[in-house]
Amino acid sequence: MIMQFRIFKISSSGDSAAEEAMNHFLRAHWVVSVSKELVQSPEGGAWCFCVEYLPGDEDQGGKRPFGRKSDRIDYKEVLSDADFALYVKLRKVRKSAAAREAVPVYTVCTNQQMSLMAKQRPKTLTELKEIPGLGEAKAARFGAEFLDIIRNTGNPLEESENAEGSLCGGPET
Repeated sequence: MIMQFRIFKISSSGDSAAEEAMNHFLRAHWVVSVSKELVQSPEGGAWCFCVEYLPGDEDQGGKRPFGRKSDRIDYKEVLSDADFALYVKLRKVRKSAAAREAVPVYTVCTNQQMSLMAKQRPKTLTELKEIPGLGEAKAARFGAEFLDIIRNTGNPLEESENAEGSLCGGPET
């Protein structure tokens, strides 16, 4: 399955038409992640959103395509091998936390939130709370467990950069 991207730009002073267009798009698609950045230009500031989504039926009548098994996200397909390996470890932590708290797993965190943790690899509770839906309470209750797994798994980008540095221009021994 091929990921798709869509960029939205919304003036920092507000633009209800652009906001509604983005919200409509988000409701109608399987969103994998959303990145946002405040950009300054001579015309003023604007929020830029990069929406990563899975292709599907373009006209869902303004509704997200929930309910059909065939529409569920296969995170093994959408995550890199290293990110999926971390995602599997995070699922085990979530299952254990849910059993301990006697709550359904989705109340600890959702699959989408875990996929974002696997991709973004937050290092602190502050970074973890930047994932949509993981606020102060969930970070306080479960954040340390998730961060321990993330820290102990390592970041494949940093590892590959370190390996490249040692091969290309690193100190000679």
